[in-house]
Amino acid sequence: MARDVETFENRPVTMNRHNNLLEIEEHMYILDDVKKPNVFRNMFPYSEVPKIPFNDRIVPHNMPKDIWITDTTFRDGQQSRAPYTTEQIVHIYDEFHRLGGPNGMIRACEFFLYSKKDRDAVYKCMERGYRFPEVTSWIRASKEDFKLVREIGMKETGILVSCSDYHIFLKLKMSRRQAMEHYLSVIRDCLEEGISPRCHLEDITRADIYGYVVPFCLELMKLQKEYGIPILVRACDTMGYGVNYPGAVIPRSVPGIIYALHTHAGVPHEQIEWHGHNDFYKAVTNATTAWLYGSCGVNTSLFGIGERTGNTPLEAMVFEYAQLKGDFNGMDPTVITDLAEYYEKEIGYHIPERTPFVGRNFNVTRAGIHADGLLKNEEIYNIFDTGKFLKRPPVAAISNTSGLAGIALWINNYYSLPQERQLGKDSPLVEAVKTWVDEEYAQGRVTVITDEELEREIENVSKELGIALA
Repeated sequence: MARDVETFENRPVTMNRHNNLLEIEEHMYILDDVKKPNVFRNMFPYSEVPKIPFNDRIVPHNMPKDIWITDTTFRDGQQSRAPYTTEQIVHIYDEFHRLGGPNGMIRACEFFLYSKKDRDAVYKCMERGYRFPEVTSWIRASKEDFKLVREIGMKETGILVSCSDYHIFLKLKMSRRQAMEHYLSVIRDCLEEGISPRCHLEDITRADIYGYVVPFCLELMKLQKEYGIPILVRACDTMGYGVNYPGAVIPRSVPGIIYALHTHAGVPHEQIEWHGHNDFYKAVTNATTAWLYGSCGVNTSLFGIGERTGNTPLEAMVFEYAQLKGDFNGMDPTVITDLAEYYEKEIGYHIPERTPFVGRNFNVTRAGIHADGLLKNEEIYNIFDTGKFLKRPPVAAISNTSGLAGIALWINNYYSLPQERQLGKDSPLVEAVKTWVDEEYAQGRVTVITDEELEREIENVSKELGIALA
């Protein structure tokens, strides 16, 4: 015991430049090279639903001044759907550049390098000459994979460095020390070539944070100091186990993970990135939490397309940023609608109708009472000015519950009528269309009236009444 006290007493007192308080580092984090894997069976009993235990250890908010988005649409996003063509990748990349704006809010896009199609797309995107999004790659911790990075001339590459014992012991069949040494050898190869590594700490929400993750990241920071090249750390919530609840136990605690990486492993804010999955409906919340507790970057995929339940949706984080910071910092959110239309019409990908911001029905109301409110003032039932930010004004779907208000709202928005020409519930045209809708359902119809049907009926009634909408 006396020896421990002496060791502690000899540790230096330093000033924390963030909170201006003196501190003593109480712990030395060294690799715990266990003989058997620690799979946290108390938290992850495979035959039961995972547990979320608490110890009420709270870490402080520590959001960096600058935060940003990175994207994996062309990597993780391609693992769960038909591969994009080279032309599609280049078009989407161009749109990301437009969406990210002049301040480069979408900092990077990562690419596979394994197929000729992917390599062709990388070359074409690099030829665009955009500063942002930076074209980056992703490889396994393999010297063979690294040859591809070197041949293409990438400035940065992601490297898979799985960090949970599920992967180290059960998949790689290695010990923690063997895995760490293997990873560090490939990372050193990158640094020798002047390439910045982005270390993907796969399955971090089932990893031993202080027995493996922090000691490993401390080694990364030593290499960074030796070579003078930034080493990025991506915390990958591969299975979506992360939670944002204050006082939750690591490794499930997102605040605890980010705090450990920054405070105890010494990884700078701008070199921490969060990568989440949506298995438990927490992808967006966890990504935002990572920002709040010290990660500058959050990694996304367009429309959340990705492995299993998908990744953190890019479009969601655009609006999370605006809510946290008060503006878009140059981002153009209308590009999100352009991308959604491109996916539907050109790629043939169906976006579920109720997907926030991009689904066909995300701001569609079917209730007559809601339509009445929207007709009087759209702020009552619309989340924000969706016409301004997404080129999607609120609309009403017409059925037997829409009422006069729903029909008036539909006509005003569908025909983009200016304020002075907008129709109210007392319009003869609205009343005539309402009569036709009621007759349809009186005859046994059970489906929503389509836009095409409404357009035909409105055209006929307008001619009869002598009303011009165009």
